[in-house]
Amino acid sequence: MLRILWSKVKEALISVLPVVGIVLILCATPLVDLSVKEIIMFVVSALLLILGIGLFNVGADLAMSPMGEYIGSGLTKSKKLSVLLIVSFTMGVLITVAEPDLSVLAGQISQKVDPIVLIVSIGVGVGLFLLLGVLKILFKKSLSAMLIFFYMVMFALVALLALNDGGDFLALSFDSGGVTTGPITAPFIIAVGVGIAGTIGGRNSGENSFGLLALCSVGPILTVMILGLTSKGSVDYSIASGTYEVADDVAAAFFSEMWQVVKEVGLALILICAAFTVLQLIYLKLPAPRIKRIAVGIAYTFVGLVVFLTAVSVGFLPIGFKLGSQIAEIPWVLVPIGFVLGMLVVLAEPAVHVLNKQVEEVTNRAITKKSMMIALSVGVGISIGLSMLRIWLDFSILYYLIPGYILSLGLSFFVPPIYTAIAFDSGGVASGPLTSTFILPFAIGACLVCQGEDRILVDAFGIVAMVAMTPLITIQLLGFRAVVARSVRNKVAQRRIITADDGQIINFM
Repeated sequence: MLRILWSKVKEALISVLPVVGIVLILCATPLVDLSVKEIIMFVVSALLLILGIGLFNVGADLAMSPMGEYIGSGLTKSKKLSVLLIVSFTMGVLITVAEPDLSVLAGQISQKVDPIVLIVSIGVGVGLFLLLGVLKILFKKSLSAMLIFFYMVMFALVALLALNDGGDFLALSFDSGGVTTGPITAPFIIAVGVGIAGTIGGRNSGENSFGLLALCSVGPILTVMILGLTSKGSVDYSIASGTYEVADDVAAAFFSEMWQVVKEVGLALILICAAFTVLQLIYLKLPAPRIKRIAVGIAYTFVGLVVFLTAVSVGFLPIGFKLGSQIAEIPWVLVPIGFVLGMLVVLAEPAVHVLNKQVEEVTNRAITKKSMMIALSVGVGISIGLSMLRIWLDFSILYYLIPGYILSLGLSFFVPPIYTAIAFDSGGVASGPLTSTFILPFAIGACLVCQGEDRILVDAFGIVAMVAMTPLITIQLLGFRAVVARSVRNKVAQRRIITADDGQIINFM
């Protein structure tokens, strides 16, 4: 076990070091002025981040992914559709409500709308669309067709919000779709899809196993928009004193944040474990060695997430804000630096590694972890760079999202369906806790300098939505490249190999 942990820690080290390196390089330039205390806090947090990612990835391999697969396959084998759908909806709601990423996002806005109503609305959105995703897998429906329909509904709601002066809900709506599929829910939901698809089988079972995260990301967007249309309240943003500063008593702040994270992560894992225990007793009936392995994995997951989320909240959140506010003194510099930060930050998102591993296994290495990571890295880099341009020039996020989603859906007609399913799933995992606690504060700091506090909710928020959108395009372009390459190879083969009358091969190239 220690050897496996060390291997995961080394992978995390390789992922996190580029982020640390670029921040330290920026500190050596006139653009950024961090105190020695802030630099030390950032470095210590990065070390804890590496440990947390390593522990989490071990836990995901031992517990989160197997639990999801066992539930998906076990309930499918029971042939009790009603039970599978009820469990899907219930777990979607409960896990989302307890998802730490959602708490991070909600904690950074001041709400005239009851925050409990907001969080429950997002949870219901995930639950409903997880149920729809399960039905998609069971009846082998087209993911592209479902996405096109629900995105048309989404754009209709966007128009209604604009007409009813609900613009302050727009960025929050799209961001909510990105944060709900965080480090706890993403591995579990992905594995449920793999378990169901593997059980029902079929020629396209690998393709059919993806898409649950894609649908679960759409649900919250729609429900928050509906909340915006039906609510008499609004959302606003104000920077509270000390929110984005390194605490004077770092140790006290660290343990205070850790206790909060322990409660949030503990609640989420308890809900998953309770549901799994009930299903184990009634339907699954797994042997004791597997249960013991899952219990060990849950412990690794818990400790890893607590260390990871505490580190990013205490060390990365205030540093991200300060970097953004200082670099924004020269606004045009925000765009290239945002691009580089985006490319590097996605490397350290824990759920990204889980998805990439699942993709490689399900496709038998036809789509490799390396190609996935390159596509994700480029996509997230572009999204952050474009978001910085929007903060600098102050224009609506819809100028990005509407053509971006139209392009994403358009590409789905030209690439293999498995690439579309993986692409829309990847958008959910790319927008994880580092995006919420480092990139979003970076954007808030930049917007405060460029446009003022009253534009933060409009210009800075929405960056999570951008991170969730651009991988939809880059990974489908990866699939488009594969299609073109296959077509070229076929044409070359047809032109090069012609059998003559004497049976010889004549080269016409």
